[in-house]
Amino acid sequence: MWVDESGFYLLPAVVRTYAPRGCTPILRVPLTRDHLSAISGITPEGQLLLMVQERAYRSVDVVRFLKHLLRHIAGNLLVIWDGASIHRGHPIKDFLANGGAKRLHLEPLPSYAPDLNADEGIWNHLKRVELRNVCCPTLRHLRRELRLAVARLRHQRHIIQGCIRQVGYHV
Repeated sequence: MWVDESGFYLLPAVVRTYAPRGCTPILRVPLTRDHLSAISGITPEGQLLLMVQERAYRSVDVVRFLKHLLRHIAGNLLVIWDGASIHRGHPIKDFLANGGAKRLHLEPLPSYAPDLNADEGIWNHLKRVELRNVCCPTLRHLRRELRLAVARLRHQRHIIQGCIRQVGYHV
């Protein structure tokens, strides 16, 4: 990746293209720190729950997502998640102490264990299949493309359940 004199990133295309052999296409994208952050969860039934925002997630945002899960999923809820520092913050401890733990059990994965995290398979599918060759000029366009990709994936419950089985959990 290089930056040219006008402040654009120059990215060699990393997907299959129709460029002549030996002429690697170069994408010019504006140099910006704009991004989308996403948090998601999946159920053994093949349900995908997702929240997206335009800033990095903090512990208070994770609490908001846990409340979202509790609203949309009936009964007791087991959340298996990685050891990210935002999962151990005071807002989460306060939420659990103030009644959030009644229906919710949080189980951390071992340190750096993406091979045990079924959600990694979901994001791999979204990036490599649903959003393959998508180049978005704006954050708004990226949000729309992500929403459409997630909608397509939600109709393919067998893929979501396959991500759960892939890491060794029984569906």
